Amino acid sequence: MRTDAYVEGLLREVAPQVLGVLVRRHGQFDACEDAVQEALLAAAVQWPREGVPDNPRAWLITVADRRMIDLWRSERARRNREARLAAETSPEESIVPGPGADAPDPDRDDTLTLLFLCCHPALSAPSRVALTLRAVGGLTTAQIADAFLVPEATMAQRISRAKQRIKAAGGRFDVAESAGSTQAVLHVLYLVFNEGYTASSGPDLQRTELTGEAIRLTRTVHRLRPDDGEVAGLLALMLLTDARRAARTGPGGALVPLAEQDRARWDRDAIREGVDLVTDGLTWGPPGPYLLQAAIAAVHAEAVRPQDTDWPQILALYRLLDHLAPNPMVTLNRSVATAMVHGPQAGLDLLDTLAADPRTADHHRVWAVRAHLLDLAGDRAAAREAYRTAARRTTSLPEQRYLDARARRDDDG
Repeated sequence: MRTDAYVEGLLREVAPQVLGVLVRRHGQFDACEDAVQEALLAAAVQWPREGVPDNPRAWLITVADRRMIDLWRSERARRNREARLAAETSPEESIVPGPGADAPDPDRDDTLTLLFLCCHPALSAPSRVALTLRAVGGLTTAQIADAFLVPEATMAQRISRAKQRIKAAGGRFDVAESAGSTQAVLHVLYLVFNEGYTASSGPDLQRTELTGEAIRLTRTVHRLRPDDGEVAGLLALMLLTDARRAARTGPGGALVPLAEQDRARWDRDAIREGVDLVTDGLTWGPPGPYLLQAAIAAVHAEAVRPQDTDWPQILALYRLLDHLAPNPMVTLNRSVATAMVHGPQAGLDLLDTLAADPRTADHHRVWAVRAHLLDLAGDRAAAREAYRTAARRTTSLPEQRYLDARARRDDDG
């Protein structure tokens, strides 16, 4: 007999695949999600007691599809009654089109199609993230709201509006033929991972439910798109970054910067998998932005000690990344690499180019990097003020405590 925990994990894994099949066939996101939820509820009750079927996904598709057919029949009957009363037409003249003629294929994995639909171009980035976590990740609305520190009602409205926008856009999106559709999905997964790895606000530095979900979903995309270098690059980037998770916090959840982390606590299995993905990806052709970021993370991961880090290689990779995908945060990171290779003043000079950029001029990370480079340059007074400015501008309590502590340390020094 399978345990409830096993059944719960299995249902979470196959639920987006089932939803993808129904959305492909029926095209009604809300109705399909309701049908899948009913099928999942039936499975949660029956499977622990009666046993898991040989093909769980096919079982769920059948139950959910029957629910959709019942819905169609009910809708058809209602419209037929209205038509007879309004126009006294025959039932045949007013029959509502039913489900698609093609039966759902239980062996086809529609998870990627569902991911693309959740990342529909009609949606904003926050709506894409929320809908992806709800429909594909299987997180409840309450869990998503908690992760992003908003009321559950607010998140429910955001998800509902996203579904309505998809419906207004036709309920379907031929993502397989759309240029940039994969990139949209990867961007959403990247946002989910980053929010989980360094929470933008709140008392916790990390939210492992988000990083874990981002990695799981990116693995799914990689399984479906094994020859896409950027998919492999994003998965590698997540694995190599998340490998440091256990060493990023000290007692009481205090932030531990990269140079001070106990590297014996890094996840070597995740690092090996990430490095292998980067190595394979670099043989496929010119690297994209995610693969380049993963290559940088791999260089950091392979350094046994901080002083063993190959900073010239990291700087070269950042230069290539800045050329390929210019971005203020890339310039910010490149300034650190520049300081490690050419000295802190060179890094500060590059950092000054961000002062005129309204996207980053007041960003706490710019001030934190400035403080670090001023520290390296020996200007303790200026570093102290920069740390304090950065602390005031972050909404993450662990980062704030760390930055305040650095300011006090410079003051004591």
